[in-house]
Amino acid sequence: MKVKLLLTGKTDQEYLITGMNEYINRLKPYVSLEVVFISTPRKWNVFPSAQRKELEGDLLIKHIERGDLCVLLDEGGKRYTSPGFAKFLQEQMNRSVKNVLFIVGGPWGFAEKVTKRADMKLSLSPMTFSHQMVRLFFLEQLYRAFTIIRNQPYHNA
Repeated sequence: MKVKLLLTGKTDQEYLITGMNEYINRLKPYVSLEVVFISTPRKWNVFPSAQRKELEGDLLIKHIERGDLCVLLDEGGKRYTSPGFAKFLQEQMNRSVKNVLFIVGGPWGFAEKVTKRADMKLSLSPMTFSHQMVRLFFLEQLYRAFTIIRNQPYHNA
């Protein structure tokens, strides 16, 4: 199974970039992971937020492939414990799902066209986090899930 993480905009805080790179590297022995950053237009801030959400949706849709299991990271989505998330990933591997695509949208949420295409929504917490912090939190949980699947001690550390 291949995991793809689709992100809009750039991560501009150095501590987040460092943390993300740490977990991306830790994940290499466990799963084929591709992290894709989608650039937003240069004069992005001149558009009203509703229009930015739609434009962002157009950019995201272009990266969703036909066979992808598409999961939106959204505060209103399904909540798992860490072992529950590991079980979800194991189930996808058992079903021979080839590509699981996780999408972290921008601060305005997802355009309707993206929500309609998604197979599910996943929530990391009932709390709201910045879309940049979610990137790091998700990568850590992805790593944690694979260590749980392999019965390694990280989860209980």
